[in-house]
Amino acid sequence: MTSPRGIQTADGLLERAVSVLLEGGLVAFPTDTLYALGAHGFTPAAVERVFQAKDRPSDMALPLLLAGVEDLEKVAVDVPPQAWDFAERFWPGGLTMILRKAPSVPYEVTAGGETVAVRVPNHSVARELISAVGVPLTGTSANRSGEAEPVTADEVRRQMAGRVDMVLDDGPCQLSGASTIIDVTGDSLRIVREGVVSPELLTRIWPGEAGAMQTDRA
Repeated sequence: MTSPRGIQTADGLLERAVSVLLEGGLVAFPTDTLYALGAHGFTPAAVERVFQAKDRPSDMALPLLLAGVEDLEKVAVDVPPQAWDFAERFWPGGLTMILRKAPSVPYEVTAGGETVAVRVPNHSVARELISAVGVPLTGTSANRSGEAEPVTADEVRRQMAGRVDMVLDDGPCQLSGASTIIDVTGDSLRIVREGVVSPELLTRIWPGEAGAMQTDRA
């Protein structure tokens, strides 16, 4: 099932997408940076479908997308004060934070790890969808692993035909580039991946260092 552009004004499309997600299905939807492959973030069986649809190794953790800053404590514990500062400054937007996961986050999301990557996208459709479902959604890119990350619904359809239950088409994504990823679980900021939020802006809030690890986005 696919939708036409202009989903804000199309009757029932968001409601249908919410129903698909609550029933354990997969919905591709636009964010500010790319089209994401959404599944109910607290339902292990739905999360497992994401790995299957993408041909993604099960040991690669998935990010979660939140509707707003107020949802952070649904997925994270021991949130440092600096993380709240980053959230206030850069959310909604292109900043992903790695935090210590809450017990509510399934093993499948984090691949058994103790941390979770989270972001609030700067896209009204994405936030409305997440809010209506009532839980965080998986936020990995809606592509086959190893292929180009999609910034249009047409690219999603080309790669993921028959692998997703619904595609919400709201035109091209707004930003050209991936989110910046930072790890805030240590004593200092670690920049895991540079992206649309510059290190200079981040280190004004919390001095840090560039990390050697590159987090997979495929």
